[in-house]
Amino acid sequence: MKETITIRLPANLQKELNNVVKADRTSRSEIVREAVSRYLALRRFQQIRKKVLPFAEAQGLLTDEDVFKAIS
Repeated sequence: MKETITIRLPANLQKELNNVVKADRTSRSEIVREAVSRYLALRRFQQIRKKVLPFAEAQGLLTDEDVFKAIS
């Protein structure tokens, strides 16, 4: 089920969005859907990361590089 929403954009952002729509031959709706989806995924990732950070630090995993070394 899809629901329609309305957003207001400043003129400069709307102009840039329209330019991308033309260049990519897509729709404004598709770009906004993708942007919202990416934002929500990033937000979920940040929330999970915040929860596990104390456990990672306790294991000596202080940076992303430490994590990559540990799982490589």
